[in-house]
Amino acid sequence: MKQQYDVIIIGSGVVGSAIARELTRYEFKIGVLEKELDVVCETSGRNSGVIHAGFNNKPGSLMAKFCVEGCLGFDKVAKELDIPFKRIGKLVTGFTDEDMEILKKLKEQGDKNGVPGLRIISEEEIKKIDPNVAGKVALYSPMTGIVNPFIYTIALAENAYQNGAVFFFGREVVAIQRKEECYEVTTKNNEKYYAKWLINSAGLNSDQIARMVGITDYTIYPCRGEYFILDQKASAYLKVPAYPVPNKKEGGLGVHLTPTIDGNVLIGPSAEYLDEKDNYAATKEVMDKLVAEGTKILPQIKREHFIRNFSGIRPKLVEKETGGYADFVIEQREEIPNMINLIGIESPGLTSAVPIARYVVEKMKQKEELKENQNFNPIRKGILNFTEQTDERKAELIKENPNYGEIICRCESITKQEILEAIHNPLGVETVTGVKNRTRAMMGRCQGGYCQTRIAELIIQEKQKKVEEVIYSRQQGKMFVGGVR
Repeated sequence: MKQQYDVIIIGSGVVGSAIARELTRYEFKIGVLEKELDVVCETSGRNSGVIHAGFNNKPGSLMAKFCVEGCLGFDKVAKELDIPFKRIGKLVTGFTDEDMEILKKLKEQGDKNGVPGLRIISEEEIKKIDPNVAGKVALYSPMTGIVNPFIYTIALAENAYQNGAVFFFGREVVAIQRKEECYEVTTKNNEKYYAKWLINSAGLNSDQIARMVGITDYTIYPCRGEYFILDQKASAYLKVPAYPVPNKKEGGLGVHLTPTIDGNVLIGPSAEYLDEKDNYAATKEVMDKLVAEGTKILPQIKREHFIRNFSGIRPKLVEKETGGYADFVIEQREEIPNMINLIGIESPGLTSAVPIARYVVEKMKQKEELKENQNFNPIRKGILNFTEQTDERKAELIKENPNYGEIICRCESITKQEILEAIHNPLGVETVTGVKNRTRAMMGRCQGGYCQTRIAELIIQEKQKKVEEVIYSRQQGKMFVGGVR
């Protein structure tokens, strides 16, 4: 069957998923091609989960504009998508006179960008906001928030799906040809997709996709950031994200501490340029550095709080020797009609995703009149979080549905019903990490030691699979290769 669409989006990270959702406001037939088996498998899910206020970006840049817009508008988006979001504020702390001058410049930059409420505060005020954060002086940003990046991206994609977009997973794009009035997109499994419009939102691989249509101007420089995840017990010591004064030469914001929306604490990220775009290793050298720098900001951290590490990779447009940030590239070229090219969408991409999506739509409107989709519904309901309910409501839920009375993940108290709803998700994802990212099962202290095989059993049961067909996360990532008791 010929796969014909009005728009093909390549990549389903947070930006690709936001573009898909935004485009469903119009009468388009939309296809999304993703090389992984789920949305949010790479950069979009491997970060601090911070909704930035926008003071760290150069005035006049797209980064600054979209970051501020995304932050100010996030309450509405979170409400529409039924995702948890907390605007908890942030401290950028310093210790020296030199740090003070950098903080003043950051505030001045934030003021120019239109960030509300920025203040330079004293050590005494730091202690009032968070008694455990060390620093002689700080920039306080009350607008900064935190979100679960997995749930946010999944929610954008699910709402896009509910409004008509179709997601194709495990489709790595290997060739693109312009044929008459449309693009022919070929995937690794030799399927062909056709569309009038093509949108490159491939993140780390966006430079490769651009080359397939003849744009050779860009090179993505992968920059890895490693993190430690701390047990929820550590959250007692940290109320707000705490950052050091940024080093402009580094490829990130510096090692910082961030409380997550789900009650953990993250330390990281580091910044290390790599040759590979898929090297997600965590190294002893960096882990030791994270411990040293994390305890400098929050001395109460102990080894017993560390439960896991992970890494993410930023798709940077600047080399190590240059350092810092290049602005987002979102372009349309006359010689390559009906193609929107997004390159170098790194931090603050999570915050900026919705404004970026609106910008893409505006660029399309410059070329043709878009007809509004009268049936578009921005409202999406997430999986009910059983542990957040009152005791009375929990009793009612269990009475109505006994699956709420069976705990599958003991660390996070995730019920069988929540796991079942994740397995039967709208996007059709069947991996174990697909369930993990939708429910938080396997994200507690035991990291799946108790619940992982139980989740696999439920996938086998609900999806009528053979045991050897259960996949952890990526293609070829089978969990079981022999007999299982």
